[in-house]
Amino acid sequence: MSSSIQTAILDWQCVDGIDIPVSRQFGDVYFSKDNGLLETRHVFLNGNNLTERLADLKPYQYFCVGETGFGTGLNILAVWQLWQQVRPDNHSHLHVISVEKFPLSKSDLERALRAWPELIILAEQLIEQYPFPIAGCHRLNFPDERFSLDLWLGDAHDVFPSIVKTHSVDAWFLDGFAPSCNPELWETQVLNQIVRLSDYGTTFASFSVAGILKRGLKAHGIHISRPRGFGHKREMLKAIWPFPDHESTTTVKGNQPSTQQHFAVIGAGIAGLHCAWSLAQRGHRVTLVDQSQPLSGASGNPLALLNPKLCPITQCHDHLMVLCWQYARRFYQNFEAFRLIQVNQLALKASDSLLNLAEQYPKDVLDAHSAQQSPLETQYDYLTLHYAGVISPQLFCNQVLQHPLIEFKQFKINQIIEIDGTVQLLSSEQAILESNAAIVCCARESGKLFEQYPTLKPIRGQVSWFEQHTFPFAPDQAFSYGGYCMQLHPQQLILGASFHPQRDDDEVLLEDHVHNFNLIHSVFPAYAQTLPPVEEWHGRASVRAQSPDYFPLVGQLQDHSKLFTLAGLGSKGYLFAPLNSEILVAHILGEACPVSANLLQKLNPQRFLKKVKIKKPYYSS
Repeated sequence: MSSSIQTAILDWQCVDGIDIPVSRQFGDVYFSKDNGLLETRHVFLNGNNLTERLADLKPYQYFCVGETGFGTGLNILAVWQLWQQVRPDNHSHLHVISVEKFPLSKSDLERALRAWPELIILAEQLIEQYPFPIAGCHRLNFPDERFSLDLWLGDAHDVFPSIVKTHSVDAWFLDGFAPSCNPELWETQVLNQIVRLSDYGTTFASFSVAGILKRGLKAHGIHISRPRGFGHKREMLKAIWPFPDHESTTTVKGNQPSTQQHFAVIGAGIAGLHCAWSLAQRGHRVTLVDQSQPLSGASGNPLALLNPKLCPITQCHDHLMVLCWQYARRFYQNFEAFRLIQVNQLALKASDSLLNLAEQYPKDVLDAHSAQQSPLETQYDYLTLHYAGVISPQLFCNQVLQHPLIEFKQFKINQIIEIDGTVQLLSSEQAILESNAAIVCCARESGKLFEQYPTLKPIRGQVSWFEQHTFPFAPDQAFSYGGYCMQLHPQQLILGASFHPQRDDDEVLLEDHVHNFNLIHSVFPAYAQTLPPVEEWHGRASVRAQSPDYFPLVGQLQDHSKLFTLAGLGSKGYLFAPLNSEILVAHILGEACPVSANLLQKLNPQRFLKKVKIKKPYYSS
């Protein structure tokens, strides 16, 4: 995988008042000077028969398009527009996987897409979610459109082998610069991976009829035709991977449901709320179960801070925290509970390594500052992350529970029965809930349900807050220093959080208030002296659950089971939960996976065990 991403270097040609971008790296135009949108429709949409295929999608069917070069996003917008025109009203979904080595800068993308006024509304939505030029997979969701996009930034040679085949690609846009300009994209090893991600019935279309492309596809038994190309081009490529004579004319794609499913989510903390939301957004019915009220555990603090510890840029493509931060930032912007802030991360040790990150990341993501620039007097230099955030857990929970497909029930589960392809949850030996599958999101309590479930260690944490009427820093700023501080309300300051591994007590303790005071005093001694006495502070203590290797547990508890889990989020629950729930739900429903095969394996709960058994009185039949 590419360690860092270089944006495209462009020249511009004006043709009939339209700015056409030209790649300096490859010396080729991004779209036809005749009419790029008409060419896209002719070659890629018609070449894959997408009008008919998308219009004929069955209820809850998931259709996946693959693309070899994102470029200006014109192909994406064209197929999205077609989807708006022909999609059936039946919870079917269109997903696109696209790869790009040299993404356009956001400003260049905006300029390029001005050429197509009829696509402007879609272009604005795409541009709003357009990711930073950071290697890895960026999932962009448009739930109201039943449309999503995985934009993988990196070299196709590295990206395609890392993509998990959880759903085969139904149609390919073999796009990119001409083979004479960019031969690497059309090499055999890339085509082999494209075929690996495909299946019988997959179609392919390209403006190119180069010999290397035709030979590469034919080697896999793919049938090729060469209908008339667009404009002055005599030919284009149209191909299909035919079904063998003994195979059916249709294939099952992943684990796709054909009707609305009913899921039980056990545990109404941050993990359970996110899983319930992801399933409901796809049109499925969810019963969220907890023996207590939602957010009664570690997820229920007064606020949650999105404060990722960023890694060197060479590790970003597979770094869980960096990927989760980018997805969470886009995800939470759909909720009133979220607001964008910046976090000043103090360099307590290895100062040079931390501050050097500002030079590695894209412009405007990070800034390095000397101690003298801090609004709070300190001896430490610091790094400012401009795209952090803060969430009100209770507001978030309220919005999730208002979803018409999510129902909350409060009861204690005494038995789980997995029988005849369904999961039954029982209380006092009375069947009270039957579902197609169940997701266990009970943090440390998850281990009480199953034999050999990975041990999650407890970590006690206490936050403190108190009245504070004047602040020397803005309300959209937070400080991170081993603990953190920021405004909770206009006249309250919150400090967090104590960190005590292997403790599971949750009483509010004066000693933890003192701990939080000592943390802020160690970095801002003058400011700390202005705080009220710790005896006047308020607090909340809770117990987080951490896995042995610090990676969450995300996936199926054992093969061919209808039981899944999302747990072990530690102290980063609100940061990890959005992407990890998306990974889990995609796995359950047989959709494209938004992380690499390597990272997915690190999250697999089966990494700790050979077989999980339901504990008595929880049992499987």
